Amino acid sequence: MDNPDPTLRSQIAQDLLRIGAVSLTPLHPFTWASGRISPVYCDNRLTLGYPDVRMRIAKGFESLIHQNALKCSLVVGTATAGIPHAAWLADRMNLPMAYVRSAPKGHGKGNQIEGFAPAGADAVVIEDLVSTGMSSTAVLKPLEIGGINVHAVLAIFTYGLEIAQKAFLEAKTPLFTLSDFPTLLTEAKNSGLLSKAEVASLESWYQDPEGWSKERGGQ
Repeated sequence: MDNPDPTLRSQIAQDLLRIGAVSLTPLHPFTWASGRISPVYCDNRLTLGYPDVRMRIAKGFESLIHQNALKCSLVVGTATAGIPHAAWLADRMNLPMAYVRSAPKGHGKGNQIEGFAPAGADAVVIEDLVSTGMSSTAVLKPLEIGGINVHAVLAIFTYGLEIAQKAFLEAKTPLFTLSDFPTLLTEAKNSGLLSKAEVASLESWYQDPEGWSKERGGQ
């Protein structure tokens, strides 16, 4: 089972840097929702505003499905950022689509899975970003309860953290991504966007994100 070829990984990384979807600021780090302090922040919602980028993402997802011989009769998006990319992929492959709410709806039928999601369907889940992997794998249980066979999670970008790798191993579901932090850092270095000190700090974070955060007062 493989991720995209290096050319596509590099192209997606370049796209994310070009449109500002990923910010690398080791001297002025961000605080994630988890409380961790990080020198990198990713907002792939910005890809919605760039037709060339979102088309390349949809094409990349389709390539991942064929490349890894994934059974796919249904495309499922994660709420909320995975939904538009799931829609573009479903349209490209002429497949039905559904999405998973973060929690069951508080009224009406109380659905957590919305759209066309018949029991027995073979699905791939579309995610925009994988950080710790917790939110990405959280959608798998509702789908399992609904009788949906999830063959993989596909994401635009991953930080490549060990905690995410463990989450997907525990969920017994493969993760395939279009690009990742090491590829993005290489592209940023090649473009001359970073000083040597910034590169060193980013590499230090990647080797030990928890320690890097705690040194700066984070979780």
